Amino acid sequence: MIQPDPTISDLLAQRRPLRSLEFFPPKDEAGVEALRQTVAALKRIQPDFVSVTYGAGGGTRDRTAQVSALLRREFGLTVMPHLTCVGHTPAELAAIADAHHAAGIRNIMALRGDPPKGVAAPAPPPGGLAHANELVALLKSRHADFCLGVAGYPEKHPEAPSADDDLANLKRKVDAGAAFVTTQLFFDNDVFYRFVDRCRAAGITVPIVPGIMPVLSLKQVTRMTALCGAALPYRLTRRLEAAGDQPEVVEMLGIDWALMQIRDLMAYGAPGYHLYILNRARSALTLAAGLVA
Repeated sequence: MIQPDPTISDLLAQRRPLRSLEFFPPKDEAGVEALRQTVAALKRIQPDFVSVTYGAGGGTRDRTAQVSALLRREFGLTVMPHLTCVGHTPAELAAIADAHHAAGIRNIMALRGDPPKGVAAPAPPPGGLAHANELVALLKSRHADFCLGVAGYPEKHPEAPSADDDLANLKRKVDAGAAFVTTQLFFDNDVFYRFVDRCRAAGITVPIVPGIMPVLSLKQVTRMTALCGAALPYRLTRRLEAAGDQPEVVEMLGIDWALMQIRDLMAYGAPGYHLYILNRARSALTLAAGLVA
Protein backbone atom coordinates (compact mmCIF):
# COMPACT_ATOMS: atom_id res chain seq x y z
CA MET A 1 0.00 0.00 0.00
CA ILE A 2 1.35 3.44 -0.97
CA GLN A 3 1.99 5.71 1.99
CA PRO A 4 0.34 9.09 1.34
CA ASP A 5 2.36 12.29 1.68
CA PRO A 6 1.84 14.52 4.70
CA THR A 7 -0.28 17.52 3.82
CA ILE A 8 1.24 20.97 3.72
CA SER A 9 -1.50 22.04 6.14
CA ASP A 10 -0.11 19.53 8.64
CA LEU A 11 3.40 20.87 8.10
CA LEU A 12 2.23 24.46 8.54
CA ALA A 13 0.45 23.44 11.75
CA GLN A 14 3.88 22.68 13.27
CA ARG A 15 4.37 26.45 13.54
CA ARG A 16 7.89 26.48 12.18
CA PRO A 17 9.14 28.21 9.03
CA LEU A 18 8.89 25.86 6.05
CA ARG A 19 11.36 25.81 3.16
CA SER A 20 10.08 24.65 -0.21
CA LEU A 21 11.60 24.52 -3.69
CA GLU A 22 10.08 24.68 -7.15
CA PHE A 23 11.24 22.61 -10.12
CA PHE A 24 10.12 22.51 -13.73
CA PRO A 25 9.94 19.27 -15.77
CA PRO A 26 12.98 18.72 -18.03
CA LYS A 27 12.39 18.38 -21.77
CA ASP A 28 14.43 15.23 -22.31
CA GLU A 29 16.27 12.40 -20.58
CA ALA A 30 19.49 14.42 -20.33
CA GLY A 31 17.51 17.04 -18.47
CA VAL A 32 16.06 14.41 -16.16
CA GLU A 33 19.54 13.20 -15.26
CA ALA A 34 20.64 16.78 -14.60
CA LEU A 35 17.60 17.24 -12.38
CA ARG A 36 18.52 14.08 -10.45
CA GLN A 37 21.93 15.56 -9.70
CA THR A 38 20.39 18.88 -8.66
CA VAL A 39 17.91 17.23 -6.32
CA ALA A 40 20.59 14.98 -4.84
CA ALA A 41 22.62 18.07 -4.00
CA LEU A 42 19.59 19.84 -2.53
CA LYS A 43 18.60 16.94 -0.29
CA ARG A 44 21.13 18.16 2.26
CA ILE A 45 19.08 21.29 2.97
CA GLN A 46 16.04 19.10 3.74
CA PRO A 47 13.22 20.98 2.00
CA ASP A 48 9.85 20.44 3.63
CA PHE A 49 8.27 19.93 0.22
CA VAL A 50 8.89 20.59 -3.45
CA SER A 51 6.60 21.64 -6.27
CA VAL A 52 6.67 20.70 -9.95
CA THR A 53 5.33 23.15 -12.53
CA TYR A 54 2.84 22.50 -15.30
CA GLY A 55 3.51 23.83 -18.80
CA ALA A 56 1.41 26.41 -20.62
CA GLY A 57 -1.80 24.91 -21.92
CA GLY A 58 -1.17 21.70 -19.99
CA GLY A 59 1.80 20.94 -22.23
CA THR A 60 3.83 19.05 -19.59
CA ARG A 61 1.04 16.89 -18.18
CA ASP A 62 2.91 13.59 -18.47
CA ARG A 63 6.33 15.02 -17.57
CA THR A 64 4.96 16.76 -14.47
CA ALA A 65 3.54 13.44 -13.28
CA GLN A 66 6.78 11.59 -14.11
CA VAL A 67 8.99 14.10 -12.30
CA SER A 68 6.64 14.15 -9.31
CA ALA A 69 6.85 10.34 -9.10
CA LEU A 70 10.64 10.43 -9.45
CA LEU A 71 11.06 12.95 -6.64
CA ARG A 72 8.87 10.89 -4.32
CA ARG A 73 10.26 7.48 -5.27
CA GLU A 74 13.98 8.19 -5.53
CA PHE A 75 14.38 11.00 -3.01
CA GLY A 76 11.50 10.54 -0.58
CA LEU A 77 10.32 14.11 -1.00
CA THR A 78 6.85 15.44 -0.30
CA VAL A 79 5.73 16.67 -3.70
CA MET A 80 3.14 19.24 -4.75
CA PRO A 81 2.53 18.99 -8.50
CA HIS A 82 0.96 21.97 -10.21
CA LEU A 83 -2.29 21.43 -12.09
CA THR A 84 -3.98 23.90 -14.42
CA CYS A 85 -7.44 23.91 -15.89
CA VAL A 86 -6.31 25.49 -19.18
CA GLY A 87 -6.36 22.91 -21.96
CA HIS A 88 -8.23 20.22 -20.06
CA THR A 89 -11.80 19.01 -19.82
CA PRO A 90 -13.25 18.36 -16.34
CA ALA A 91 -13.04 14.62 -17.04
CA GLU A 92 -9.32 14.91 -17.83
CA LEU A 93 -8.73 16.95 -14.67
CA ALA A 94 -10.59 14.36 -12.61
CA ALA A 95 -8.47 11.57 -14.12
CA ILE A 96 -5.25 13.45 -13.31
CA ALA A 97 -6.46 14.09 -9.77
CA ASP A 98 -7.35 10.44 -9.31
CA ALA A 99 -3.94 9.32 -10.56
CA HIS A 100 -2.15 11.70 -8.18
CA HIS A 101 -4.27 10.54 -5.28
CA ALA A 102 -3.66 6.86 -6.06
CA ALA A 103 0.09 7.58 -6.17
CA GLY A 104 -0.01 8.97 -2.62
CA ILE A 105 0.12 12.65 -3.53
CA ARG A 106 -2.02 14.77 -1.25
CA ASN A 107 -0.87 18.28 -2.16
CA ILE A 108 -1.66 20.08 -5.42
CA MET A 109 -1.07 23.66 -6.57
CA ALA A 110 -4.33 24.56 -8.33
CA LEU A 111 -3.92 27.18 -11.04
CA ARG A 112 -5.84 28.53 -13.98
CA GLY A 113 -2.66 28.31 -16.03
CA ASP A 114 -1.17 30.15 -18.96
CA PRO A 115 -2.36 29.79 -22.54
CA PRO A 116 -0.14 28.07 -25.10
CA LYS A 117 2.43 30.31 -26.75
CA GLY A 118 0.84 32.58 -29.33
CA VAL A 119 -2.64 32.41 -27.80
CA ALA A 120 -3.82 35.77 -26.47
CA ALA A 121 -6.00 34.56 -23.61
CA PRO A 122 -6.89 31.20 -22.12
CA ALA A 123 -10.17 29.78 -23.37
CA PRO A 124 -11.62 26.69 -21.69
CA PRO A 125 -12.72 23.78 -23.86
CA PRO A 126 -16.48 23.20 -24.15
CA GLY A 127 -17.74 22.49 -20.65
CA GLY A 128 -14.28 23.24 -19.25
CA LEU A 129 -13.18 25.35 -16.31
CA ALA A 130 -12.22 28.98 -16.75
CA HIS A 131 -10.90 29.87 -13.30
CA ALA A 132 -8.74 28.38 -10.57
CA ASN A 133 -11.52 28.54 -7.97
CA GLU A 134 -13.51 26.12 -10.16
CA LEU A 135 -10.51 23.77 -10.24
CA VAL A 136 -10.19 23.98 -6.45
CA ALA A 137 -13.86 23.06 -6.07
CA LEU A 138 -13.53 20.13 -8.51
CA LEU A 139 -10.44 18.73 -6.77
CA LYS A 140 -11.97 18.98 -3.30
CA SER A 141 -15.15 17.30 -4.49
CA ARG A 142 -13.08 14.52 -6.03
CA HIS A 143 -10.85 13.92 -2.97
CA ALA A 144 -11.68 15.83 0.20
CA ASP A 145 -8.26 15.05 1.70
CA PHE A 146 -6.38 16.99 -0.98
CA CYS A 147 -4.49 19.97 0.44
CA LEU A 148 -4.64 22.66 -2.22
CA GLY A 149 -2.43 25.68 -2.69
CA VAL A 150 -3.33 28.65 -4.87
CA ALA A 151 -1.39 31.59 -6.26
CA GLY A 152 -1.47 35.11 -4.85
CA TYR A 153 -0.14 38.24 -6.53
CA PRO A 154 1.25 40.91 -4.16
CA GLU A 155 1.54 43.33 -7.09
CA LYS A 156 -1.69 42.21 -8.83
CA HIS A 157 -2.15 39.62 -11.56
CA PRO A 158 -1.23 41.25 -14.90
CA GLU A 159 -4.69 40.46 -16.32
CA ALA A 160 -6.70 41.70 -13.32
CA PRO A 161 -8.58 45.00 -13.89
CA SER A 162 -7.63 46.21 -10.40
CA ALA A 163 -6.00 45.09 -7.17
CA ASP A 164 -9.45 44.82 -5.57
CA ASP A 165 -10.68 42.53 -8.37
CA ASP A 166 -7.57 40.40 -7.98
CA LEU A 167 -8.09 40.13 -4.22
CA ALA A 168 -11.74 39.13 -4.73
CA ASN A 169 -10.57 36.40 -7.10
CA LEU A 170 -8.11 35.12 -4.50
CA LYS A 171 -10.87 35.01 -1.89
CA ARG A 172 -13.02 32.93 -4.24
CA LYS A 173 -10.19 30.40 -4.49
CA VAL A 174 -9.78 30.21 -0.73
CA ASP A 175 -13.52 30.02 -0.15
CA ALA A 176 -13.67 27.10 -2.61
CA GLY A 177 -11.32 25.09 -0.40
CA ALA A 178 -7.71 26.26 -0.84
CA ALA A 179 -5.63 25.64 2.30
CA PHE A 180 -2.82 28.13 1.68
CA VAL A 181 -1.55 30.78 -0.71
CA THR A 182 1.89 30.91 -2.32
CA THR A 183 2.77 34.29 -3.78
CA GLN A 184 4.27 35.24 -7.06
CA LEU A 185 7.87 36.44 -6.76
CA PHE A 186 8.53 39.93 -5.38
CA PHE A 187 11.65 41.85 -4.42
CA ASP A 188 10.29 44.42 -1.94
CA ASN A 189 9.07 42.89 1.32
CA ASP A 190 6.85 45.88 2.08
CA VAL A 191 4.81 44.86 -0.97
CA PHE A 192 4.27 41.44 0.62
CA TYR A 193 3.37 42.87 4.02
CA ARG A 194 0.78 45.21 2.52
CA PHE A 195 -0.63 42.30 0.52
CA VAL A 196 -1.02 40.16 3.65
CA ASP A 197 -2.73 43.04 5.46
CA ARG A 198 -5.19 43.45 2.57
CA CYS A 199 -5.86 39.70 2.50
CA ARG A 200 -6.61 39.63 6.22
CA ALA A 201 -8.90 42.64 5.92
CA ALA A 202 -10.76 40.82 3.13
CA GLY A 203 -11.32 37.75 5.32
CA ILE A 204 -8.58 35.55 3.83
CA THR A 205 -7.19 33.78 6.88
CA VAL A 206 -5.17 30.87 5.41
CA PRO A 207 -1.35 30.93 5.58
CA ILE A 208 0.33 33.08 2.92
CA VAL A 209 3.76 31.79 1.87
CA PRO A 210 6.10 34.30 0.20
CA GLY A 211 7.67 33.27 -3.10
CA ILE A 212 11.31 34.30 -3.53
CA MET A 213 13.49 34.09 -6.63
CA PRO A 214 17.24 34.73 -6.29
CA VAL A 215 18.39 36.91 -9.18
CA LEU A 216 20.88 35.10 -11.41
CA SER A 217 21.05 37.64 -14.25
CA LEU A 218 19.60 41.06 -15.00
CA LYS A 219 18.22 39.83 -18.33
CA GLN A 220 16.51 36.88 -16.65
CA VAL A 221 14.90 38.90 -13.88
CA THR A 222 13.79 41.64 -16.27
CA ARG A 223 12.01 39.04 -18.40
CA MET A 224 10.41 37.37 -15.38
CA THR A 225 9.17 40.60 -13.82
CA ALA A 226 7.71 41.72 -17.15
CA LEU A 227 5.72 38.48 -17.36
CA CYS A 228 4.35 38.52 -13.81
CA GLY A 229 4.00 42.24 -13.15
CA ALA A 230 6.53 42.43 -10.30
CA ALA A 231 8.67 45.55 -9.82
CA LEU A 232 12.41 45.67 -9.28
CA PRO A 233 13.43 48.05 -6.49
CA TYR A 234 15.63 50.90 -7.70
CA ARG A 235 18.43 49.94 -5.29
CA LEU A 236 18.55 46.37 -6.60
CA THR A 237 18.44 47.50 -10.22
CA ARG A 238 21.33 49.89 -9.68
CA ARG A 239 23.43 47.16 -8.09
CA LEU A 240 22.76 44.73 -10.93
CA GLU A 241 23.53 47.37 -13.55
CA ALA A 242 26.79 48.21 -11.79
CA ALA A 243 27.81 44.55 -11.95
CA GLY A 244 27.58 44.71 -15.74
CA ASP A 245 28.41 41.51 -17.59
CA GLN A 246 30.01 39.73 -14.62
CA PRO A 247 27.62 36.82 -13.92
CA GLU A 248 29.36 35.77 -10.71
CA VAL A 249 28.94 39.26 -9.23
CA VAL A 250 25.30 39.43 -10.37
CA GLU A 251 24.56 36.06 -8.77
CA MET A 252 26.27 37.14 -5.53
CA LEU A 253 24.18 40.32 -5.43
CA GLY A 254 21.01 38.38 -6.17
CA ILE A 255 21.65 35.88 -3.38
CA ASP A 256 22.51 38.64 -0.92
CA TRP A 257 19.24 40.38 -1.75
CA ALA A 258 17.26 37.16 -1.34
CA LEU A 259 18.98 36.49 1.99
CA MET A 260 18.00 39.95 3.17
CA GLN A 261 14.40 39.31 2.11
CA ILE A 262 14.16 35.89 3.79
CA ARG A 263 15.70 37.04 7.08
CA ASP A 264 13.26 39.94 7.23
CA LEU A 265 10.31 37.70 6.31
CA MET A 266 11.20 35.21 9.04
CA ALA A 267 11.49 38.02 11.61
CA TYR A 268 8.06 39.23 10.46
CA GLY A 269 6.62 35.78 11.15
CA ALA A 270 6.02 34.47 7.62
CA PRO A 271 5.08 30.75 7.62
CA GLY A 272 8.11 29.93 5.48
CA TYR A 273 9.37 30.71 2.01
CA HIS A 274 9.06 29.11 -1.42
CA LEU A 275 12.14 29.32 -3.65
CA TYR A 276 11.86 29.65 -7.40
CA ILE A 277 15.27 28.16 -8.21
CA LEU A 278 14.89 27.38 -11.93
CA ASN A 279 16.30 23.85 -11.42
CA ARG A 280 19.62 25.20 -10.17
CA ALA A 281 21.11 23.92 -6.94
CA ARG A 282 23.85 26.43 -6.19
CA SER A 283 21.68 29.43 -5.33
CA ALA A 284 19.43 27.38 -3.02
CA LEU A 285 22.42 25.79 -1.28
CA THR A 286 24.09 29.19 -0.83
CA LEU A 287 20.90 30.65 0.59
CA ALA A 288 20.51 27.75 3.01
CA ALA A 289 24.09 28.16 4.18
CA GLY A 290 23.57 31.90 4.65
CA LEU A 291 20.52 31.26 6.81
CA VAL A 292 22.27 28.91 9.26
CA ALA A 293 22.14 30.49 12.71
